[in-house]
Amino acid sequence: MIRVFLITLLLIAVGMVLMSVTILIKKGGRFPNTHVCGNKHLRRKGISSAQTQDKQAQRENPMAVKERSDR
Repeated sequence: MIRVFLITLLLIAVGMVLMSVTILIKKGGRFPNTHVCGNKHLRRKGISSAQTQDKQAQRENPMAVKERSDR
């Protein structure tokens, strides 16, 4: 049981090191931005994240007619 655990731990450690090779070796290396707002192709198509769409929807429209409730 311990042997299987150690082999699994070793495989996970090797996998983590291999996935981060370019980040560790490359000067100024960092993880890629995989968020919707970080993708230039999606921005060109006008696709944005849910947070950005929510902020845009909550902005006050300067062309909106002010409603009065005098009742």
